[in-house]
Amino acid sequence: MVLLSVLDILLVIVGGAGMVYQAVCILISLFTKPIRFPQAPMDKRYAVLISARNEANVIGNLITCIQTQTYPSELIDIWLVADNCTDNTAEVARNMGCHVIERFNKELVGKGYALTYLLDQMNESGASDPYDAFFVFDADNKLDKHYVEEMNKAFQSGFKILTSYRNSVNLSDNWVSSGSALWFIRESRFLSASRMWLGNSCHVGGTGFMFSREIMRRNNGWKFHLLTEDLEFTMDSLLHGDRIGYCGTAVLYDEQPVTFAQSWRQRLRWSKGFLQVFRYYGPALIKRAIRERDFSAVDFTLLLCPFTVIGIVRILLGLLFAACGFVTWQSQLSSLAGWTSGIVTSVIGMMALAALTIIVERDQIGATNKELFAYVLSFPIYMFSYVPISFQAMFAKSEWKPIEHKG
Repeated sequence: MVLLSVLDILLVIVGGAGMVYQAVCILISLFTKPIRFPQAPMDKRYAVLISARNEANVIGNLITCIQTQTYPSELIDIWLVADNCTDNTAEVARNMGCHVIERFNKELVGKGYALTYLLDQMNESGASDPYDAFFVFDADNKLDKHYVEEMNKAFQSGFKILTSYRNSVNLSDNWVSSGSALWFIRESRFLSASRMWLGNSCHVGGTGFMFSREIMRRNNGWKFHLLTEDLEFTMDSLLHGDRIGYCGTAVLYDEQPVTFAQSWRQRLRWSKGFLQVFRYYGPALIKRAIRERDFSAVDFTLLLCPFTVIGIVRILLGLLFAACGFVTWQSQLSSLAGWTSGIVTSVIGMMALAALTIIVERDQIGATNKELFAYVLSFPIYMFSYVPISFQAMFAKSEWKPIEHKG
């Protein structure tokens, strides 16, 4: 039927374009010099924004990292919103010299709402006025000691929004944490670095990013509350014409989930959030790509396109139409056979991608060669688990839930 043919063509075009673009980005990152920013005076004042919910076990690590930066400590203030905490997170932060605002709201739950509350309080009191820009971190993060100094260089080079290199403190825990960690390292090393070389906008990845006072004022604080508030912020900034920069010399470490149940829950929220962002921002993004000939808009249209969802719909419709006699079972089995060969190719490609990431970034990855070999083999399992997750995201009512961090 025509509908099945249209879906087949769409899958080939979108999937092929995505794969080609990824390959081009990898080649660019391998054969070009990474962009480095010139030295800059360390005279800007920054506020660090942290949303924490029952993070007493790990928050001290992040605060210590911030307070021991090579950037002048008197120019960095830490603002923490203790969001619905039932432990002593607020007390720990206050004792370490942070500004702490406590929030108790069980109706509006999530990091986006917590950041909104924090910046609203700061704006209303005038506390936000002295700052040139604002960093956003998660409570489980750790920072390289030059992090703020390096981001300051990029900020003073003219970028109003910046993201950084995202590594992991627990990549070697097991195949679950390694899968997530390798995915973020891959994005930093291959995608963000290449987008900078191409002059495209980069993707703000949840933590380890900054935005200027001008951006904060334009947004009247923080206005992003979808399940993936970072992606929503990225799309909104792109549609405003902002170019989000990437500073690869500013290295952040975060803690990845170590159980498959935790990882599933987290990625279900991400998958649902991607669908939300595509629903609200997809049409405007496509329109910008066509009207403005903005390649960043094309880039993120490919990122947001629910490829897995389209594939699942195509398979289900094919089976339904075959059962109703509209198409033959043989034609659908032939399609499935073709997709099977594509799946095998994808498995090999994912292993190669994981292996390449490890080879190129070996100095940044803390694991033995034996562990890394095992993680290369398990990476496709981690990635293919997105298929049932994406299917569930189409129907599930996902909500933001904290993940316990051990530090």
